[in-house]
Amino acid sequence: MATITTNDGTTIFYKDWGPKDAQPIVFHHGWPLSADDWDTQMLFFLANGYRVVAHDRRGHGRSSQVDTGHDMDHYAADASAVAEHLDLRNAIHVGHSTGGGEVARYVAKYGEPQGRVAKAVLISAIPPLMVKTPKNPEGTPIEVFDGLRKALAANRAQFYVDVASGPFYGFNRPGAKASQGNIQNWWRQSMMGSALAHYEGIKAYSETDQTEDLKAITVPTLSLHGDDDQVVPYKDAALLQAKLLKQNTLKIYPGFPHGMITTHADVINAEILAFIQGAAAKAA
Repeated sequence: MATITTNDGTTIFYKDWGPKDAQPIVFHHGWPLSADDWDTQMLFFLANGYRVVAHDRRGHGRSSQVDTGHDMDHYAADASAVAEHLDLRNAIHVGHSTGGGEVARYVAKYGEPQGRVAKAVLISAIPPLMVKTPKNPEGTPIEVFDGLRKALAANRAQFYVDVASGPFYGFNRPGAKASQGNIQNWWRQSMMGSALAHYEGIKAYSETDQTEDLKAITVPTLSLHGDDDQVVPYKDAALLQAKLLKQNTLKIYPGFPHGMITTHADVINAEILAFIQGAAAKAA
């Protein structure tokens, strides 16, 4: 397995496929999953001539189950460690859900200052802030996240079955055709990770205010979100991203769920490819 060791001794697993001289696309996964959640995208963009890279967040997948650093600063620093180790330049960083927060923090704090990033894509992403506060009155009440923590601590295995078979992919909607394979794969990825990392990660993705991260990003960005996202409501996420980012293209998909990178991979892949190729055309 390909791994690096960060400054605090954490082992981070990563995949690096494709021509090393091709433009890299770096994928950042959501909670509580792993780099495997990007399998469809990685195969698609690899077939289109790109170098594709994805890592398992600390405490997730095949990365080490450390008991510290389950916060957005460490997530971004770990992503930066992978990018620096592989010397990735002119990269497109793509993040889903919590991975979108990781992308925003990475690009603002490391990627742009180091001149490594060409563009960013935020899909069903958490920024700027999920939790309801006086300054974010449309956010999700803290009691919802407390409930997630309680369910995880009580029976993590059943909790993950319930999330995957219900709101994550929209399989709880009338007439929805559930994919047992997708449910089992979501559960498999999640159970590979650390209960502690996942428990503490809820605070990281729900209570991290990334308003300043979004304001600091100057590279072109693409925000994609479904209007039936039951996990990260688009009105408190993508619509606000479009207001805060300096160069943003916003696409809202009617009826698409939170896990649309899986349920509607063909649509999302084509959208990202068009965004990247458009950037290349302008650069040329």
